[in-house]
Amino acid sequence: MKLDLKEYERFQKQIILKKIGISGQKKIKNAKILIIGMGGLGCPLLTYLASAGVCNIGIVDYDRVELSNLNRQILFNTSDVGKFKVKQAKLKINKIYKKIKIKTFKIKISEKNIESVIKDFEIICDGTDNFNTRYLINDYCKKNRKILISAAISKFDGQLFKFDFNKKGPCFRCFMPEYPNLENNCDIEGIFSPVAGILGSLQANEVLKTILDLRDDLNKNLLVFDSLKMNLRKTKISLNLKCLNKCGQ
Repeated sequence: MKLDLKEYERFQKQIILKKIGISGQKKIKNAKILIIGMGGLGCPLLTYLASAGVCNIGIVDYDRVELSNLNRQILFNTSDVGKFKVKQAKLKINKIYKKIKIKTFKIKISEKNIESVIKDFEIICDGTDNFNTRYLINDYCKKNRKILISAAISKFDGQLFKFDFNKKGPCFRCFMPEYPNLENNCDIEGIFSPVAGILGSLQANEVLKTILDLRDDLNKNLLVFDSLKMNLRKTKISLNLKCLNKCGQ
């Protein structure tokens, strides 16, 4: 798809960047991105991808907006409480950029529907808050050679992963082979709201870098953010020879 004059004007501050240009903006426009989870991570992630010009986005969530969501889920306000997140998110984003085609999935990801939801998208963004769903998404992306960009938040900390399953390497099960004894999510542990915005923005940054074939130094690594110490550190995820997905073979 070509860029028209209004698109060129809208995205000119990106286009003038040598590593983007018109060809890069076309890549952004034509990319197919799926966001699973329209919570504290999904809201800033969707907003930045839309603002950057991604025109083909799928969003997945079966929840309705609750009052307790509003401290960190920045797309929503009090008038959205009680309404489905995917529907309200689409309405808000279409006000930012009307050319975006947003496909909504008002469902919970399961073994029965994951194929129909994910198959048409190139980059999968996981912003879910439970390990069952994270393992399911990881396993599907691994098997079908999708690119998975995943983020997690709890208390004052956040984590960002990238797995390009077109290349040999570890998966989420290599990093966490067994279910933890307790689920860590915002409802149980609480969350410092800026952490959600920071990690969602970092997730968007990694998606756009991937679309543009820029530095791939996060692949096979874990980025950890500590908001209290204002510290970012990156560690390598090693292949686990006992991984259920046989990553070490």
